[in-house]
Amino acid sequence: MRVLIDTDPGIDDAIAILFALAHPELEVVGITTVAGNIGIGTTTRNALRILALAGKNVPVHAGAKGPLTREGVDETRIHGADGLGGVAFPEPRIEPSGTDAVAFLSETLMERPEGTIDILALGPLTNIAELVTRAPEAARRMRRLIAMGGAVHERGNVGPRSEFNIAHDPEAAEIVFAASLPFTLIPLDVTRKVRADHAYLARLADIGTPRAHAVRDLIAAYFDATTGGESRPLHDPCVPVLALRPELFRIESMKLSVNCSASELAGAIEPGKHMLDVAMGVEASEVLDLLSGAL
Repeated sequence: MRVLIDTDPGIDDAIAILFALAHPELEVVGITTVAGNIGIGTTTRNALRILALAGKNVPVHAGAKGPLTREGVDETRIHGADGLGGVAFPEPRIEPSGTDAVAFLSETLMERPEGTIDILALGPLTNIAELVTRAPEAARRMRRLIAMGGAVHERGNVGPRSEFNIAHDPEAAEIVFAASLPFTLIPLDVTRKVRADHAYLARLADIGTPRAHAVRDLIAAYFDATTGGESRPLHDPCVPVLALRPELFRIESMKLSVNCSASELAGAIEPGKHMLDVAMGVEASEVLDLLSGAL
């Protein structure tokens, strides 16, 4: 299964990328970065550092430096000043490509046979909205778009009804929602069910590979931000897991839109006119088993 990963690493982004790079059924064709959890320079460098730890030479293309029309939302309080919770990663072995993210996405989709590339979106949807706007023919050639974002029935995590990825660039999300792509959204309603406990950290430590130790340390950084016996939700790993094992999720078709107002509801997912597939249930323990098995 060939995938392009669009990302803003980010602790849980890093976990998702390491999983995708490790799983034998996935071929990561390229990584595009977007400003989100932290600025574009750091998200791009983090993508390169993750690849260095994994020992992979996948091309990395920097994308949007901010939302289409508004100011972004800073999340260094969760992900740390380096975006990776202070976890040690090696220095990059390669440089980012000179081709911008949207041009790379478009070229790759046009060069490959139609319906053979999935896009796994782990951050704000700015790059994907730019792809839809600038290269609609290329966008229509993707097999699937799977994105983490939004909250349907759950409370938000950056506002009363808003989740970070969508709230960072609501206009971009609305463009993508309206594009009639083969699109599956994974909201907080599902990702909040996928959390690690201390026994899971011990399992990762026993695996012994560098990537498993890195994921253990990344999840441990999420424990530092909580007071209970479980980590913060492992949001982004749900995206490559759904790509591989959709049967682990309960998918519902819903008509939704994005609130693009200037109010505290900006970025909220609301009943609307765009038909999407939305993950609303998950076998959380099996997701965690698949993650540790690949590592």
